[in-house]
Amino acid sequence: MTEPILSAEQLLARFQALDVFLVRHQALWRPKPFVQLQLPWERELPQLAAWLRARTLQQAEASHGRPWELDAPAPFAELATQAKALAALGELPQTAIDARPARLAVDIPGRKLQQIQAFASRLQFATPAGHWLDWCAGKGHLGRWLAHEGQRLTCLEYDPALVASGAALSHRQGLDARHLQQDVLAASAAGHLLAEHTPVALHACGDLHVRLLQLASARGCRQLAVAPCCYNRIATPHYQPLSTAAQGSSLQLSRDDLGLPLSETVTAGARVRRQRDQSMAWRLAFDLLQRQLRGVDQYLPTPPLAADWLAKPFARFCHDLAALRGVPTPGAQDWAELEARGWQRLAEVRNLELLRHLFRRPLELWLLLDRALYLQEQGYAVRLGSFCDYRLSPRNLLLLAERA
Repeated sequence: MTEPILSAEQLLARFQALDVFLVRHQALWRPKPFVQLQLPWERELPQLAAWLRARTLQQAEASHGRPWELDAPAPFAELATQAKALAALGELPQTAIDARPARLAVDIPGRKLQQIQAFASRLQFATPAGHWLDWCAGKGHLGRWLAHEGQRLTCLEYDPALVASGAALSHRQGLDARHLQQDVLAASAAGHLLAEHTPVALHACGDLHVRLLQLASARGCRQLAVAPCCYNRIATPHYQPLSTAAQGSSLQLSRDDLGLPLSETVTAGARVRRQRDQSMAWRLAFDLLQRQLRGVDQYLPTPPLAADWLAKPFARFCHDLAALRGVPTPGAQDWAELEARGWQRLAEVRNLELLRHLFRRPLELWLLLDRALYLQEQGYAVRLGSFCDYRLSPRNLLLLAERA
C-alpha cells in the first residue's frame, strides 16, 4: 500500500515519535562494529549477538538492503517493525514531463540523468518557476533540464573547471543561463540568491544544503526543492538543529552518527564491491595486528588509501600501513591466518551492523523533518516524500517548500 505524504500537522507528530524511538534505542545504533571488537549491547542481548556473529558475509550482503526481513532473535523483529513504520514515507506526486531535446542529455552519466528526470517530475508548485537557481550546480545539468522551455537559469558552483564546462554547454544549447563561480558558504553567496529565484539542489551535502534553506527563506524565495545528501559534511563536531522541535530534543548527534544514513550502498558495481570488501577485511585484520603491536586494545583510525594499496601482498600492506601510522614494525607474522581473521571479522561486522541499520532511515527522516519543520517556521508549506526508487539513489527524499 502506498504511504501518504505527511500533512503539516503530521510532520511534527512523526518527528516527535522518531525522536522518542532514536533516543530510547541509541545504545543499539551508536556503537560501530567496525571499530569495537565487542559492542556494549551484546551483553544485554547475547542470543541476538551470537546469532548475528554466526552468519556468513554472503548472508549479510543478502540482508543488507532489507534488514527488517531477518528472522533474528528478539528484539530484532519488534525493532524492525517499529523502524519501518516510523520511516514510512510516500512518493511525491509525479507529473508528465515534456520530451526534452536529445542534446540536453549530452555529458550526463546515465544514472545521474535518471535522477535528474525523477527529481524534475516531482516539482509541482502553485506558481510556475520563472528563474531557476541550481545550487552547487556542477556543470548545471539539473538547471538546464528544468530551464529548457525558456525560463532563466543561474548556476552557482565552486569548481571553476565545472563552471567553465557548464557555461560552454549552456551556450551551445542556446539557454539563457549564467554560470557563476561561488563558494555558497561564503557571505557573498547571499547576493546571488533573489526572491524571484526558485532554488533547486539535487544531492547537495551537509552544510551546503542547510545554507540554502537558511538563505532562501531569508531572501524571500517563494519556493524551493532540495534533495539532501551527506548529512555528516558539516563544519562543527556536532549537528546543529534547525527547528524548534529538534533544538528541544535530547538527541546530540556527532559527525559519526550523521554518517549512519549514508551506510547503505545499492549502486556500486561488482568490482567496486570486491575492492571495498578487500579493503575493509584488510583494515580489520590490521586493526587486530596494531592492537597487539601497540599493546593498546583500541581502534586506530587509518586514512583513505589509494586503490594500488590493494595490489600489494597483504604482508606489505600491513608493513606499509604500520609505518604510515607510526605503529611498531610487525616483524614475522602468520599472514595467512591474520588475513583470514580479517575476513571473518568483516563477516561479523557486516552482520552486527544489520541491527544498527534498522535505524538508518529513521535517523535520516529525523534529519529531514528537522529541515521541514524549520521551513514551516519560516512560513512555507512543506511537502516531503520520495522522488525515485532507492535503487536509483538511496538518498531519494525530496523537500518541496512553497510560500503562499
